[in-house]
Amino acid sequence: MKAPANCPTLELARTLIARPSVTPEDAGCLELLSARLAPLGFALDRIDLGGTSNLWARRGKAAPVLCFAGHTDVVPTGPLEQWTSPPFEPTLRDGMLFGRGAADMKTSLAAFVTAIESFVTRAPDHSGSIALLLTSDEEGDAANGTVKVVEALAARGERLDYCVVGEPTSVNTLGDMIKNGRRGSLSGTLVVKGLQGHVAYPQLARNPIHDLAPALAELTAIRWDEGNEFFPPTTFQISNINAGTGANNVIPGECKVLFNFRFASVTTAEALKARTDEILDRHGLDYSLSWHLSGKPYLTGRGNLVAALSDAIRTELGVEAELSTTGGTSDGRFIAAVCDEVVEFGPVNATIHKINECVAIDAIEPLSRVYQATLARLLTPQQD
Repeated sequence: MKAPANCPTLELARTLIARPSVTPEDAGCLELLSARLAPLGFALDRIDLGGTSNLWARRGKAAPVLCFAGHTDVVPTGPLEQWTSPPFEPTLRDGMLFGRGAADMKTSLAAFVTAIESFVTRAPDHSGSIALLLTSDEEGDAANGTVKVVEALAARGERLDYCVVGEPTSVNTLGDMIKNGRRGSLSGTLVVKGLQGHVAYPQLARNPIHDLAPALAELTAIRWDEGNEFFPPTTFQISNINAGTGANNVIPGECKVLFNFRFASVTTAEALKARTDEILDRHGLDYSLSWHLSGKPYLTGRGNLVAALSDAIRTELGVEAELSTTGGTSDGRFIAAVCDEVVEFGPVNATIHKINECVAIDAIEPLSRVYQATLARLLTPQQD
């Protein structure tokens, strides 16, 4: 299948997909994008750290600042023989663009750039500032990516007014869903100590599984909160329980439990920790508990950014976008520390992280138009 004529976003997406940027490799994607941004008057700041490539690019010095954020890295391909076409050879087939990163999220990156190019050509003296925050460490541990750029921005007093993260949020058709927040993620590693012994002499041992069971039953039954308009109630899920030696005649000496909270903005990590400790203490357990907070919840209400993006989708695509906070975490959780209004919007997510990842060809240029229309709504001075 030949590429449709006059599709600059498609061509840029194909060029990006051809670069095997598996986390944390960037494979030259940022250099390619920087070469497109520099002639537009962007100041380019590379903030590379620990093998991660990061770019902060900004055009203008005034407020409001509208930032597009995303990642150049992709997940591993999986078995190459299961791909219909090589994952880093962008292929047009059956109305789709195939390749690793097609949906997550190199098409969005391409659409960011072509939207900005078109907007700046039409409005070279636009109000405010346009920015891009790009990293090669979103699909990995995210330790040296967006979070470090945000720290650098905070240290020099830079704040953003609006941010659109190009994650693939659409479900059935381009534009049907905007993510206007994400739940927080708090994980716990619980070790309950007992006394190992022979199952025939339980009076000489103490079974930590038996000790723990009533507390786990209480933890799983709790209604932690009621959520709100945008967030479902907080959930508690056990992901692993491990105890014993593998023999059926040995009472284990300890039991290890991994669990996770996905929590709404109506509560805090500190409150969840305190309530968990209270329950474990009340059940008289001998335990140790370590915590890992991978992301706080963030929420953007129905303000300027949601209104502008929703109207752009409605005008360009004829679709009414649903606001949602479902799914896992994204780098939006870091950006929210320096930006009051953060949303995620991008292509259909049905094939992300899968073999034969793809995006509909006829959705690629419309995505760029939505981003461009959002720029126009937020950075075009209002006429008196």
